[in-house]
Amino acid sequence: MLRAATALLAAPLLLAALTGCGAQAAAKEEGFTVPAGVQKQYEVLAEELAEKGKTVESGEWAVNLITEAAEPWFDEHATHFRAPEAGETHHIEIIPTETSTGRIVPEVPISVEVVDAQGKVVQELELNFYYSTFYHYANNFTVPEAGTYTVRATLGVPTFNRHGEESETPALAKGATVEFTDVELTQE
Repeated sequence: MLRAATALLAAPLLLAALTGCGAQAAAKEEGFTVPAGVQKQYEVLAEELAEKGKTVESGEWAVNLITEAAEPWFDEHATHFRAPEAGETHHIEIIPTETSTGRIVPEVPISVEVVDAQGKVVQELELNFYYSTFYHYANNFTVPEAGTYTVRATLGVPTFNRHGEESETPALAKGATVEFTDVELTQE
């Protein structure tokens, strides 16, 4: 499964690297290769998804979920270290990728709801964009007790500009809401 997930993410990455904004001509002339750090990003993402993740597709979006124990990070433009706060139990990560290319999509407003077995939202938070081994969106959540939950992710329309012709439909012009069911959230 790991090999399949790695191939799934690596193939679109190479295609994406070779087709954007004139890069294809440069690739032919200069023998362009995907930088090792970019390749490693997608390899680690594939490994983590195979080990503890889920993926749901919705139109142009492939939305990936990884759940871990609450984590620290640097905030305020990397000037302040923030340890997990008391009561935070889980670091919920969403990695939105473009279905057709496999590229991680930046500048996406994302919110996540953790929903219990009775359909009650136990917490809803906006996610932050993180620089890490692979780019992702996440936040620390407080889950009241270990159990099986639904994680609902709502992706807004990315705020970046898009190249194209007036007659074309721009890429990723619609957001999506996806649900990950049967997500085991244990107290770690």
